Amino acid sequence: MKDRVEIIARTERRRKFSDAEKAAILAEADADGVSVRQVAERHGIAESLIYNWRSARRQAAGIASEALEFIPYGAIMTTEPAPAPAVPEPQKAPRPVSPPILSAPEDLIRPHPGARPGAIDIDLPSGVRLSVDSYVNEKALALVLRAFQDVS
Repeated sequence: MKDRVEIIARTERRRKFSDAEKAAILAEADADGVSVRQVAERHGIAESLIYNWRSARRQAAGIASEALEFIPYGAIMTTEPAPAPAVPEPQKAPRPVSPPILSAPEDLIRPHPGARPGAIDIDLPSGVRLSVDSYVNEKALALVLRAFQDVS
């Protein structure tokens, strides 16, 4: 009997599964009397991948079940706003020493700090302008708009 020699010429890439393939594998793993290990071995994948897909499915279902809430807030102006009144330049006072700035958690930092994709400027009747972009936290923005609505 000859010994078999296998030469691997390139590294194997990660397989990519379509949403339909993931759904089929998850349905198979969710069936009664079937273990995740059996399904993983049948498809040649790690058990942890199936558990990760299950977790992602639960998170997506949780997000999808949250109702989107739009907050009515005044009318949109279609005319040019009146020019701001001239305000005399205040005298520059010595700058106070500010406390050290704490770093923000990673999930609050924009991936590209200079870029502002989806920038939106919101001019409120009180004269306040809110500038947000696509990275804005919707719940935080809703709280800010409600606070300004209560003030005005």
